[in-house]
Amino acid sequence: MPPALGHAEHIPESLRQPLGPRWRQVAEVIRRRIEDGTYPPRTRIPSVVEITAEFGIAAVTAQKVHKGLRAEGLIYTEPGLGSFVAEQSAKPLE
Repeated sequence: MPPALGHAEHIPESLRQPLGPRWRQVAEVIRRRIEDGTYPPRTRIPSVVEITAEFGIAAVTAQKVHKGLRAEGLIYTEPGLGSFVAEQSAKPLE
């Protein structure tokens, strides 16, 4: 079950500046949730509004999170329904 939305999650120290823009840090948190099964394939991920509330970031920053994850092929968006975790092929552990 995903963590309750509305409870601010702190970005781990290892993901804080100077490692990059805030949207990349938040995208990494979502990416890790996808990888660890918190958000399984075909399940909805937090909306832009929910990401904004959870991480205390601007809506435009949360939109960049979704855009980045879509560009990586990790999520897809169904208009009017939300964004969902894409099916992933099995990846070897590095």
